[in-house]
Formats: sequence, structure tokens, C-alpha cells
Amino acid sequence: MAARPRIGLALAGGGPLGAIYEIGALCALDESVLGLDLNELTAYVGVSAGGFIAAGLANGMRPRELYDSFIENTGPADDVISPALFARPAWGELAGRLRRLPALVLQAAADFAFGGGRWLPAVERLGRGLPTGLFSNGPLEAQMRRVLSAPGRSNDFRQLRRKLVLVATDLDSGQSLPFGQPGLDHVPISQAIAASAALPGLFPPVTIDGRSCVDGALKKTLHARVLLDLGLDLVLCLNPLVPFDASRGRHRIGDRDRIPRLVDGGLPVVLSQTFRTLIHSRLELGLLGYRSSHPDTDIVLFEPDQRDPEMFLANTFAYGQRRALAEHAYQQTRADLRARRGRLRATLARHGLRLDDAALDERRHLGSRLGRHLGAIGAHSGPALQTLKRLDEVLTDLEQALPRFDQRAAAAAAGAAAAAGAAAAPSSSRRYSAT
Repeated sequence: MAARPRIGLALAGGGPLGAIYEIGALCALDESVLGLDLNELTAYVGVSAGGFIAAGLANGMRPRELYDSFIENTGPADDVISPALFARPAWGELAGRLRRLPALVLQAAADFAFGGGRWLPAVERLGRGLPTGLFSNGPLEAQMRRVLSAPGRSNDFRQLRRKLVLVATDLDSGQSLPFGQPGLDHVPISQAIAASAALPGLFPPVTIDGRSCVDGALKKTLHARVLLDLGLDLVLCLNPLVPFDASRGRHRIGDRDRIPRLVDGGLPVVLSQTFRTLIHSRLELGLLGYRSSHPDTDIVLFEPDQRDPEMFLANTFAYGQRRALAEHAYQQTRADLRARRGRLRATLARHGLRLDDAALDERRHLGSRLGRHLGAIGAHSGPALQTLKRLDEVLTDLEQALPRFDQRAAAAAAGAAAAAGAAAAPSSSRRYSAT
């Protein structure tokens, strides 16, 4: 009997947007790769937003459950992970810095007065009064503690059936902190999630065992070496953030505006492209090194199409947008699997996996009413399920057509009302309106 393949999953960060992409992509993989059980892998590593998804999978939460809790905000109340959790003001951090401000102002004045009138040292002194993060990571930690305290789950790395590693960065030394590894496995998983997602400037560092812990992506994008060093056979990698290739033409920036170049989008767009380019170039170099240092491990990477503007120009805090983006990631991953079908078939076969061609070739929707249940059932049943799938497609088509029909009906009603009003008006008014 052949040994069971040892498979790992590496999830990069990317804030709420990254989580949305990864959930949509994981739902697609879960449905489309036969033999792949995303809750029964050998090991998981997560960074930043990928951390809470990895923790959920390692605790037995199916990708569709993650979709319900993070995208739909349905299901058990304790499982709901709203993006609003990432946007609570860090009142404690702000208050602590304000308390220090009077003394810092006096010290800055002294630096200026007795330092030959040099203003730079005084400004540097005042900089210590600025908060290290605008948003609190407390609500996320508390909610993840509730999620992982449900029956059948654990907030303790040591009690999990599968290995889980969540990576943060020690701010004072710049070294990686792989929580879940020996010596760092006593830290609660929820606290490790908050630390790994503490992006400097947005979230204050999380203090753990006297260390100031910040986002794990500061050191590496994926931290896949944690899995590779376990001698795994196959490592699946998901990276949500890629630089956008705007050289293919004009792309939508707002509801009306289109820009020929990213620089026309202003500072936020430029900074986003810069950040994505930096972390993606680091990822590419890392993958080259991994394939050289671990030639016996197959590495398969999934990420958004760099020519696709949807994941780049996204508002992840709008409810409707979250559903649309998750659906987009789901469909794009299915398209990626179809496009790479020939190359992936041989790689997956080496590890007892194969693509479900029937599932990939049929029309499916992530967020449709019946599709969420059908995805959990799978494509292995008889005519009854096929009938349900067809009904699901019809309902989804209707769901998408109704808003357009409502808009046309409203426009027709408005036109009819205007025509009736014009017909009822006196002839002199009609002559005046015509001129």
C-alpha cells in the first residue's frame, strides 16, 4: 500500500482583500481537486490575514464555512469574522501616546533651545508621540478566541491534530517568530493570529513574552520553508497580492473614470503597486530558492492574474463587494486550473490527486443559494443532483438578471409617467417645453 502523500498549505497575507481571495480560491480547489482534503493536510503555515484562514482549516473549518463566516457573515454568531473587526480604533494606543505628549513637547523645546536652534532633533523627539497603529487588533484576537473555542476546535497549537505555524516578526530584532514551532507553541493561536497580522502603521505591535510582534510578511511573503523543511511531497501556495499590469490598456479606477496609467490614480494606487511589486519580487526569488534547495518537493502557486484589475482596485469593506470579489477569486481559480490542466495533471497524479474535469467544466457559482450546498456535496451523485445543479444555474441567472430588469422597468415607468404628464399639460405649456 502506497504511503499517504504529505501535503502542506502556505497562505500569504494581504489584509481583508487577501482573505477574500484565499477563501474564494480555496473553495475552488476544494471542489476541483479529487483526493484533496484541505482539513487533513500534513501542515499549514499562515502569515497575516492568511493566518486566521490556516488556523480555521487546521481546526476543521471547511472552506465553505470560512466563506459563510467571513463573506456572508452567516452561520453561528461566534464564527462570524466581519471585516469591521480590522477597523476598530486603537483607543488604548492613542491614549498612551497622548499621555506622553506634554513631556515630549517640553523635551523637544529644550532640544531646540539648547541645540543651536536645530529643528530636526526636536521633530524626532515629537515623533515618539505618534501612535504605532491606528486600529486595534484586540477585537480580532477576541473573536478568533471565540471561534477557536467552539466544540471540536482548539486555541492551543499543541492540541491540534495537524501542524499549524503562524509567523510574526520580532520588531526589535527583525527575526521571524514561527508560533506553533517548539518553544513558541505555548502562545494561544488567537494571539499569534493578531501578532502575525499587526501591520506597522495600521496596527500596534502585539506584546508576547516581552517581545513586540508585528506582521510576519515583513520578513518573508509566504514562509513556505517552514513546510519544506518538514520534507513534504507537495506544497500548495496561495498569494493574494500581485502587481497590476496596466500596460494592456485603460482600466477602471472609479464608477466613471478610467486611467491609462497607474500614476494617474494618485498616491494610494502608486503605494499599492509599489508594495505589491516589492513583496512579489521577493516571493519570486524565494520560490526559485525553494525549488533549488528542495528539489524533491512539488510547489504549486495560485495567485490572481496580474492583468486583472478587479482584485487590485477593490473596496473590501463593502458587503456587496466582498461577495463579488470572493466569486471573482473562485471563478478565476477555476479558470486557472482549466488553463493549467495539462501541466497540473501530472504533478497532482504523483501525489494521488487528480482534477475533477466534470466539476471544472460545468457552470458553478460560489455564492448562489444552492451552489453553496452543492459544492459541499460534490459532483459524485446521480440525476437528482444534476437536476438540482441545473436549477441552481437557473436561479443564479435570475438573481443576476433581476437587478437589470428592475432598472429597465423603473426607466420605462419613469418615461411613461413623463409622457403622461406631458399629455395632460396645457398646450401652451407643451409649446413652451418644446422651445
